[in-house]
Amino acid sequence: MELQKEEVLQRIGIVGASATRVNAKSIVRVEAGRSPVTTQSPLLGCYVFFAAALLVSLNSCHDLDVRITTLLAVLLALALSAFAADCPKNQPKTEATLIELENNWAAALSRKDADAVACLLADEFEDADVDGSLHSRSQMLEHIPHRKPGVNHLSEMRAHVEGNSGFTRGLATLVDASGKVIARVRFTDVFTYRDGRWQALAGHESLLGEASR
Repeated sequence: MELQKEEVLQRIGIVGASATRVNAKSIVRVEAGRSPVTTQSPLLGCYVFFAAALLVSLNSCHDLDVRITTLLAVLLALALSAFAADCPKNQPKTEATLIELENNWAAALSRKDADAVACLLADEFEDADVDGSLHSRSQMLEHIPHRKPGVNHLSEMRAHVEGNSGFTRGLATLVDASGKVIARVRFTDVFTYRDGRWQALAGHESLLGEASR
């Protein structure tokens, strides 16, 4: 019996075009690990020392207000610098790099690593899902911890780069534990080169048929 589109989507457990490939990318190369928080410890120590210095020798309530404001700015800078340090830099502007990013994207999704996926998505990232609905970057990231298990196969992968822009296109085939095909999805991701790395601007997917017969 053929599955209806709604049942397919429910079994996949997706929100957004990239989420459709949650399992599709899980069989490919493991993503290069993100820098652990401990690698930021020297920088963190400097910020903590500076923050402590701000709070000593207070002469008035006004001084306290000023120093608290300064401390908050320092903590914000720490958070931003730690995030930036975790994302890759100086990536090559090649088709092979884009295909590798798709593979890394899959590996990150398979281990529910929303932080790693966040490095791959531009702030304005938006998906056009197989049912025509649109999903933002935040919606994509929020869905990752709740994705459903499965085995997905990427095939027919290709990419093109033109200056600071590029795209990838491929076919994702989702199968269940018994090897039955649940869905086949043709996907396209559009990338821009920004801050020394490729970031996805948009994704689009089309459902090719229903479940296996």
